[in-house]
Amino acid sequence: MNFVFVEPAFPANQRRFVRALAEVGATVIGVGESPQEHLDDELRSWMRGYYRVANVTDETQLDAAVAWAQERLWVDRLESTIESHQLTAAAVRERRGIPGTSVRTTWLCRDKPSMKQALREAGVPTAASTAASTPDEVRAFAAATGYPLVLKPRAGAGAQGTVRVGSDAELEAAMVAFGDAGSIAVEEFVEGHEGFYDTIAHDGHVVHDWATHYYPNVLEAMRERWISPQFLTTNRIDTAPFYGEVRELGAKVIAALGITTSATHMEWFLGEKGLRFSEIGCRPPGVGAWDLYSAANDVDVYREWAHVLVHGAPDRALSRRCAAGIVALRPEADGVVHGYSGVDEVRARYGEWLLDEHLPHPGTPTQPVEAGYMANAWMRLRHPDYDALRGMLDDVGRTVRVHAG
Repeated sequence: MNFVFVEPAFPANQRRFVRALAEVGATVIGVGESPQEHLDDELRSWMRGYYRVANVTDETQLDAAVAWAQERLWVDRLESTIESHQLTAAAVRERRGIPGTSVRTTWLCRDKPSMKQALREAGVPTAASTAASTPDEVRAFAAATGYPLVLKPRAGAGAQGTVRVGSDAELEAAMVAFGDAGSIAVEEFVEGHEGFYDTIAHDGHVVHDWATHYYPNVLEAMRERWISPQFLTTNRIDTAPFYGEVRELGAKVIAALGITTSATHMEWFLGEKGLRFSEIGCRPPGVGAWDLYSAANDVDVYREWAHVLVHGAPDRALSRRCAAGIVALRPEADGVVHGYSGVDEVRARYGEWLLDEHLPHPGTPTQPVEAGYMANAWMRLRHPDYDALRGMLDDVGRTVRVHAG
């Protein structure tokens, strides 16, 4: 099979998708914004050709790149794995007659109000929501639904740009902050524990899946500096009854949105009203989640993804041998990193279970808390017992200090 792959060089883990496709026998043509001479020899060796564009999200430029590839070989798939690239790739895919995720499905996976409306019509439990283009529409939804509410960009990813409001005054302040954003998504805030369910699907059927938990929920984690937030993927998905509900929910979402062969990333909440769907990306998860899945299950998830796309089936079964997780380590203040304390202690305690770590050198500028789990320092661990791993990550978060200012 011949693949056009969008942006093989940036961000850095994009090369892993290219490598995996080449390893399972695909011919890869890369389309990216970097000059070809800036690509390293290893990345170039995995590709048959490369076409540079100024902007991979410009439909005209991406279409020209795919046309160039189609003049040279039959193109079986056009793949993108970054959220902001999805809609452009889908439009070019349809224009060029290439199988894959449709524009309709991509739109529903990006536009939160349309997504939730489609899922409610399919019987998927989700929060009340609307698309609002004026302050009066937001106020009317608030009056009908009540507080708390969440305001977010219609096509945002994760918690990016998301604001929780609990009163009329907070709502008015949030609408001022959104300014000229145009239409935004306004949703009922669902109380409860938050997690995500990730899959690799083929022809609408899940062939690999993982369930992962946030501690604490994302909005809180991205707002409070003192928290060392974590997320853990469980190895109990095949044995604990709750995950059967998660899998049923995921299957309904995939069917309702018309997802065929793709990676997916679905967020969910579990609260007093039961399990509720939150949102989905028709793409792999970010923040190194697939690295954790690989380490926990004794497979290369990037290769599994490629094998499903190229050969229509997984290559290896998931072992479910370990749970795995990441703990983000926040600088004590904004500025530059001065140093660390507690690192040697946790290495001594958990060395055999420590997967890897990222400790920026002293002098490195810090990133804001809301920049995410991997924006500053972090450690990743695995362990056969999920509860033991939670305790280990809690201990790392309490023990390691990132001195900065």
